[in-house]
Parts: sequence; structure tokens; C-alpha cells
Amino acid sequence: GAKFVQAFYCFARYVMIENLKKLSAGTGIPFAKAVMWRPRDKYIAKARHRVAYNKLLQILRREDFVSQGYRRKAR
Repeated sequence: GAKFVQAFYCFARYVMIENLKKLSAGTGIPFAKAVMWRPRDKYIAKARHRVAYNKLLQILRREDFVSQGYRRKAR
């Protein structure tokens, strides 16, 4: 449900931040500064976010649909 999606989103955000920390190590760019960077074109950044978020929701809905089908067949 909605709580699972929110928890999964928070986990994905955490993983992304940890990955960003690892990638910015040794580049001379402090992590906090790298996180605060803004893209030059905010419209494109918002569009990419929207596409990624919608794709994640589609994947989660598909998985939920499949698992519900398995539950129905198991009864």
C-alpha cells in the first residue's frame, strides 16, 4: 500500500545519497555541496523526477498485482 511505497522511496533515497557520498569521495567536492547543487534547467530535472517516480510506481503496482494473483491461486 501507500506506506510500503513511502518506505521504499525513503530507502531508495538513502541508497542514492550513500552512493553519492561514495562517488564524491576524493573528487575535492564536499558531499554537502554536491547534494545542494541544482541542475541548470529545473524543468528537465522535474521532468526526469516525474518519469522516474512514475516508473517506480508502475513497477510496484505490477509486483503487487502479481503477488495478489499468487495469493488468489494459493487459496
